[in-house]
Amino acid sequence: MDLTENNKALHKKISNYQELVNNHAEFLAIPNQPEKHSNGIFKRYINPVLTATHAPLEWRYDFNAKTNPFGMERIGINATFNPGAMKWKDNYILAVRVEGNDRKSFFAIAESPNGVDNFKFWDKPLILPQTQEPDTNVYDMRLTRHEDGWIYGIFCTERKDKERPGDTSAAIANAGIARTKDLTNWERLPDLISTSGQQRNVVMHPEFVDGKYALYTRPQDGFIEVGNGGGIGLGYITDMTNPVLEDEKIINRKVYHTIYELKNGLGPAPIKTKEGWLHLAHGVRNTAGGLRYTLYLFMTALDDISKVIYQPSGYFMAPNYIETVGDVPNVLFGNGWIQDDDGTLFIYYASSDTRSHVAVSSIDRILDYVMNTPQDAFTSAASVQNIISQVAQNKTLNDEE
Repeated sequence: MDLTENNKALHKKISNYQELVNNHAEFLAIPNQPEKHSNGIFKRYINPVLTATHAPLEWRYDFNAKTNPFGMERIGINATFNPGAMKWKDNYILAVRVEGNDRKSFFAIAESPNGVDNFKFWDKPLILPQTQEPDTNVYDMRLTRHEDGWIYGIFCTERKDKERPGDTSAAIANAGIARTKDLTNWERLPDLISTSGQQRNVVMHPEFVDGKYALYTRPQDGFIEVGNGGGIGLGYITDMTNPVLEDEKIINRKVYHTIYELKNGLGPAPIKTKEGWLHLAHGVRNTAGGLRYTLYLFMTALDDISKVIYQPSGYFMAPNYIETVGDVPNVLFGNGWIQDDDGTLFIYYASSDTRSHVAVSSIDRILDYVMNTPQDAFTSAASVQNIISQVAQNKTLNDEE
């Protein structure tokens, strides 16, 4: 068929769009492999599981060659990070914090058949109902399948601090609460009601405790400044439609000269094991180069979720060299993990507020690590003694052989 010059140009643009689509499909299908070397506790996978490039092309491009004649990306995506996680219909689901070039974050669901690669976003971002005071920004959703039958998404909702109108960076953070049965239709509940100045990391326990909902908190005086608050707290709510937090107390405190000396907060909902409740948390310390975020583990008792019974010394996972680079350098943050029926554990984490990764372990390995790794005695001399004790044990073993 004879094409006019305009039709020829239009045909060429459509071909370019198709090339874009084909290249994106190839990118999404790239297989992921574990690193060859491991510390015996977990194995990182080499490629990030989600990056800004994973965002659907339909979100970013207008495919109409008439209204987008140069094939430009109209809506830019900056980062995909801090995902909540759960198993859904035998697939692996991440509730991802997606940040646009405009700095606004929103939630979107990504799904994989195996948990380590081939993650694809659902067609549309999550539509989050608003409260009477709309959110300016939302981020870091934790997913909890509660025994009441609902899936809860608890996230940070951020709004301008109206008492400081002249400071355009002054913000107030609180815990937003939504729930769903299908991950598509969400019911927005009132934001958390607590006596703390601000709440930025709130996680729901998956079971009732004495007939009440249990929530892990991180009370702070300010948006950035911990002040008199800080530490991982635990409180209770009678009715989630009127989420008044009661009896809040700190169960995992900040400690001087540790990886959690400045701030700490819970990651995903804890996992119930035969030995206790496993918790993944982040700890923050000051360095000459700025704040450093790492991940650590601890365990609480089955009969008293406020009682810490094991906590290994130091971090469980810290950013490797590549992971230190990003929008907010030297940060690991984890708020999602999935336990398979066979005990395999998928740990989802983000690096430097930019991209999402996975590391794989097992419940048995993590239990061994948490229960048998030395605890922090909080002095250099005690750390040296731990090494000396282990050297002596190894020498005895070698002598016996």
